[in-house]
Amino acid sequence: MASTAAVPFWRSAGMTYITYSNICANLVRNCLKEPYKSEAIGREKVHFSATKWADGKPQKPTIRSDTPEE
Repeated sequence: MASTAAVPFWRSAGMTYITYSNICANLVRNCLKEPYKSEAIGREKVHFSATKWADGKPQKPTIRSDTPEE
């Protein structure tokens, strides 16, 4: 059985679990010393492709590159 002890903290703040998880990950990355910090920040970048469907057929995919705000 999974523990739900942390749920009230991020849920009551109006955050999703992903947002809460990203905040925690950023805090950990910022606490690291060099060279580990720059390596961890480099792995933070996300690239993905999203395809919308219309009339049962895929449309042209959109490629996104989400990088954290500096």
